Amino acid sequence: MAEETFPFTSATLRSLRLQREWLEWEDRRRAAAQLCRSQRCPPSSLARLARPRRSCRDPAVHNALFSGNLQQVQALFQDEDAANMIVETVSNQLAWSPEQGFWILTPKAKQTVPLTIAAARGYTDCARHLIRQGAELDARVGGRAALHEACAQAHSDCVRLLLAFGAKANVLSEEGTTPLHLCTAPESLQCAKLLLEAGATVNVAARDSEMTPLHVAAARGLEGHVALYLAHGADVGLRTSQGETALNAACAGAEGPSDGRKRQAVARQLLEAGADARAAGRKRHTPLHNACANGCAALAELLLRHGACAGVSNAAGHTPMDCVLQAVQDTPDWEPEGLFGALLDYGAQPVHPEMLKLCANLPRALEVLLNAYPCVPSCDTWVEAVLPELWQEHEAFYGSALAMVNQPRRLQHLARLAVRAQLGNRCRQAADRLPLPQLLRDYLLLRVEGRIQ
Repeated sequence: MAEETFPFTSATLRSLRLQREWLEWEDRRRAAAQLCRSQRCPPSSLARLARPRRSCRDPAVHNALFSGNLQQVQALFQDEDAANMIVETVSNQLAWSPEQGFWILTPKAKQTVPLTIAAARGYTDCARHLIRQGAELDARVGGRAALHEACAQAHSDCVRLLLAFGAKANVLSEEGTTPLHLCTAPESLQCAKLLLEAGATVNVAARDSEMTPLHVAAARGLEGHVALYLAHGADVGLRTSQGETALNAACAGAEGPSDGRKRQAVARQLLEAGADARAAGRKRHTPLHNACANGCAALAELLLRHGACAGVSNAAGHTPMDCVLQAVQDTPDWEPEGLFGALLDYGAQPVHPEMLKLCANLPRALEVLLNAYPCVPSCDTWVEAVLPELWQEHEAFYGSALAMVNQPRRLQHLARLAVRAQLGNRCRQAADRLPLPQLLRDYLLLRVEGRIQ
């Protein structure tokens, strides 16, 4: 009657509907309780009646939770029903509109619970109050439990609080991940320690990706996390759904040459724990392929010292040397000569002469590659690619290379190549062990001199 008489807003109609559902539930509960008394049913029969959660879009409630105002939270959440209500938020997100042909702001509703909001923002006092009012510790409204969000935001005090009140350390999100999977920031190391002390499983795999916490930590270069997981028995041989180990993840996660040092420390830990430097994923992509594709010379050399193969091909037929050449195209403003030298020292074959054009504007890298040949090959392809201003700046090198095309190299260079061929993939190790003068050692390892002789 009221709905037909007065122009109610949608929010008011929703409140009326929820109130009606609540009253209907109370009627069913009382009827069931009376039936149980008359038939002497066990009290557990009442558990079959699932209590509906209250839903709230009240801005005052949102403001209290998201700002962490303890006094308002205490005033608003005074019983179990309030502590477990569903909090609905609406945010505008960009979405592609095929009809209009451009991106538009589209409102998207999200659901969560008060305890998850407090834990995600590190409001420990608010979280404690909600727990004492009966908030469900492992509720996954919206996909994640409060412990997931506390770990994702590295709030160790909230993690400690939740675990102390009995939150499950291995609670799964709707995506099939544990809180340990969400310890993805350096600041979350204490959260990971608390979880492991509470019985978190270190080798648990995510449902779809099959990534373990060790995979996640290695991919993000979290040296402290990797050491912690290894100390608690993390298995370095476990593979993801794509067949990749944690070592693959560490090398693939490097974001360019500057990020290689951090990944090198993680990779060293994994290798010392028994990780296989040759382990390839389903596409036969090895950790060395990943390190070379990201331009990480020190990381690649570490893998080579631990047995990685410099000449292995992946499913696409690409060798680690091919990956470096591709990286030169994608990121031309770095110095790949160290990476080329390491691969050649560990047995990689010289690049095809046609590929020299990719390094035409990197004179130091080009010199290393040219010195891997007994004779400088025809250079029509790469000479045309050199920028005029760069040729002028490095005229001594480019001029010497041009003069030596198809000309006999010095006997000293030929002797160097003969020694390198004899040593094969042990060239780098042998140079370090042989009692050679430093100048001769550098020459053997294709030291950059600034000219071709």
